[in-house]
Amino acid sequence: MTVNPYRQLPSVDALAANLADDLSTSLPRALLVDVARTVVDQARLDVASGDEVDVTSRAVRLVRAVERSAGIGVVNATGVLLHTNLGRALWSEAAIARAMSTARSFTNLELDLDTGQRGSRGDHVTRLLRVLTGAEDALVVNNNAAALLLVLATTARGRAVPVSRGELIEIGGSYRLPDVMAASGARLIEVGTTNRTRVGDYLTALQTHDCGALLKVHPSNYRIDGFIEEGSLDDLAGIAGEVPLIYDLGSGLLDASAEWVPSWIDGEPAARQSLEAGADLVMFSGDKLLGGPQAGVVVGRADLVDRIRANPMTRALRVDGVTYAALTATLESYARGLPEEIPFWRHALTPHSALQARAETLATTVDGELVDGASRVGAGSAPDAEIPGPLIRLPGRGNLFELLLDTDRPVLTRRIDGDLVIDLRAVEPADDDSVRQAIEECQ
Repeated sequence: MTVNPYRQLPSVDALAANLADDLSTSLPRALLVDVARTVVDQARLDVASGDEVDVTSRAVRLVRAVERSAGIGVVNATGVLLHTNLGRALWSEAAIARAMSTARSFTNLELDLDTGQRGSRGDHVTRLLRVLTGAEDALVVNNNAAALLLVLATTARGRAVPVSRGELIEIGGSYRLPDVMAASGARLIEVGTTNRTRVGDYLTALQTHDCGALLKVHPSNYRIDGFIEEGSLDDLAGIAGEVPLIYDLGSGLLDASAEWVPSWIDGEPAARQSLEAGADLVMFSGDKLLGGPQAGVVVGRADLVDRIRANPMTRALRVDGVTYAALTATLESYARGLPEEIPFWRHALTPHSALQARAETLATTVDGELVDGASRVGAGSAPDAEIPGPLIRLPGRGNLFELLLDTDRPVLTRRIDGDLVIDLRAVEPADDDSVRQAIEECQ
């Protein structure tokens, strides 16, 4: 008698129960049922095609994949300090503690404790940003794209905004400046050419169109070299007149004159200097060079920030109390003159000698070669900046790249010409042994 292959398949409930009994998993039963249903449905299709089916093995693999997709710790041995795929900036210990405290209890997020009346969200962060950038006022929203959207919707909805053709940026995640401008209701006026935009090009646009703002964008994830020309903020401030000059700074350096700012980041624009040069509003990210939580920060003229704050869109784009708490702690580190409290800057400023000693130890244990190299900032920040440092190269072992991602504590590395390359700059010293163990496990 022929056995019906469909009858050999387990029921969804039975498979889910077996997964719960046999696996050490934290997934709730509802997700185990969903996994079981997905696997059984696919198995039915395979049976119909005449394929052999190992339902249990497939279900176990899918459970593990779902567990990992929820977010697990990854060792960043790529040498890219702000890795967008890994969440960009790590929070400081102070930011973590402040955020946890805020999440655990009620806070005076919008309560004036002196009067008992409703207060203004983010007053302390605003004060810190004023002190650190020299701005008259500040506002925080959920990311820099939101900041640009809100600023343009407030200052230039239904009106023209001149932008250099060389600054019509696109960054990861399909963010395109023209699309954001269109969504804001502002009308893009392209001026100049890709490599040369003169002040006169902006002036012609101002004289020809009804302009609500003049926008300059820092191309933080690329550079145009060679036969180039661009209008400086000083020059644009001289022609803007009553039209607000807006600078999308993007990367988030607060003050280029701070004594601790390294030489390898020379030329990266900063918020304080941009305002001093004549920008009316400057926008930047919280989780790039600032080294804090995801946020979009707007600093500048008080009257313009007041108008933005009154825009109904602001409420839709605002951040929560936990983000304010983490941002507060991050900014306080700058105010104390202690950038090393912020993981990004601690990694970036780690001395070559300290990295060299760690790299020598690890290279010896994993049979690797020590070579000179450089780390990069990443996340569309300071694209030309290189931070010299030692690398560990494992000749001919590029195949370890995928295997290292499949370990209990995944390690993300680089591959160059078939070799595996490890950069310890963004790796905490306590994780060096995790890298060693992962490599030994995969060999």
